[in-house]
Amino acid sequence: MVNIDLMDFMGVIFYISLIVLVIVLIVLVVRAIKTLGKVDRTLDDINEKSSKLDGVFSVIDNTTDAVVGISDAIISFISSRIENLVNRKKGK
Repeated sequence: MVNIDLMDFMGVIFYISLIVLVIVLIVLVVRAIKTLGKVDRTLDDINEKSSKLDGVFSVIDNTTDAVVGISDAIISFISSRIENLVNRKKGK
């Protein structure tokens, strides 16, 4: 019969579990690298598509600025007419 010391047995169990842990960590790192590669490709695709939309957004921005300018001119015209009417009534 083979006589195995408890400390030797625990050492073997420790080394086996350490080897399993290293293998699991290697597998997880490989999967994480693959996932990061997919995320990188997705972000590149999103950046490419958003850069194509920059022209559209600049047209919308210019249009908005023009509309705001026109509406400001109209509002200032209307407010000056109302102010003139109020000043005439006060003057009489």
